[in-house]
Amino acid sequence: MKITGISVWKIDLPLREGRYSWANGKYVEVFDSTVIEIRTDSGISGYGECCPLGPVYLPAYAAGVRAGLCEIAPSLISADPTQITEINRQMDTALGGHPYVKSPVDIACWDILAKAAGRPLCDLLGGRAQNDVRLYRAISQDTADAMAASTRRYLDEGYRAFQLKVGGAPADDIERIRAVRGSLPDDCILVADANTGWTRHEAIRVVDAIQHLDVYIEQPCPGYGECVSVRRRTNRPFILDEVICSVPDLVRAVSEDAMDVINLKISRVGGITKARTMRDVCVELGIPMTIEDSWGGDIATAAIGHLAVSTPADFCFSATDFNSYGSKPISDQAPDRERGRLMISGRPGLGIEPEPGSLGPPVLDFGE
Repeated sequence: MKITGISVWKIDLPLREGRYSWANGKYVEVFDSTVIEIRTDSGISGYGECCPLGPVYLPAYAAGVRAGLCEIAPSLISADPTQITEINRQMDTALGGHPYVKSPVDIACWDILAKAAGRPLCDLLGGRAQNDVRLYRAISQDTADAMAASTRRYLDEGYRAFQLKVGGAPADDIERIRAVRGSLPDDCILVADANTGWTRHEAIRVVDAIQHLDVYIEQPCPGYGECVSVRRRTNRPFILDEVICSVPDLVRAVSEDAMDVINLKISRVGGITKARTMRDVCVELGIPMTIEDSWGGDIATAAIGHLAVSTPADFCFSATDFNSYGSKPISDQAPDRERGRLMISGRPGLGIEPEPGSLGPPVLDFGE
């Protein structure tokens, strides 16, 4: 099998709630997502997606995905997409670093491989370990009362895990955490996610004030060392996210007892190939994961779903369905969500094909 062409689309994903806000005043109202299709001489096509969380969250930005694909895509024409390790080597040769650029290509190649095998992608990632997975709901930063009200709405929809966007002024964040925790039943999971927004002394102030509450602390500070310092000063379970970008990062953090859970974002590590490796290392080392991505629509959610359902339940802390936050579907085959849990289909590959015309004209084309 050979790649004959690659098409690239820019897709705007407006938010149902109008705005998504997180640490230090950052927000996005319309997400800029890149969707790709890889075509082959066998007639099988595969799809991938990458959607950075704006340009200031990670060293990734939407236009950078498409610029990077201009460096990578020409070298992949005539390559065999089912030889995924070799595809990743070719991408690394064409473009150093920039793992987020390579992620949609890697996802599309896995989609092709699973379609060629006639199997849903989760079967190739270890098998279906769960029928469905627990979703978390991210609660956009707002006043304490507004965040508590938003949480209760999603509680009524069946969600039992919530990621509270904090990382603002410590006094405000303490009020937010107390208000939301007080509005939730005891069996619900609450994560206070600062998204690197606190300095060390601010984080210590917050964790000291909420040490009696049942809440997880996630990525309080920008640097790994700062986060470890905060970890040593709290009895609350601890999650690392933005500083876990590779297997060496993961192994170091485990060896230094830096966290209890990690967030594994597919595009941040470079695609399903590397995410699966990190997933398997986490399982071997006893580290649960939230399996997700920076953002995305139907295709990114399908990739998250397949990696999550192929992960043993004890190590799948939660997952996310970002397509439910947006108001622009591209397919009626997207993963199903019911009562706060995500299910995937048994169709081959990612199990999703864009509706004809839903993507509009491509902004880039390579090959045939």
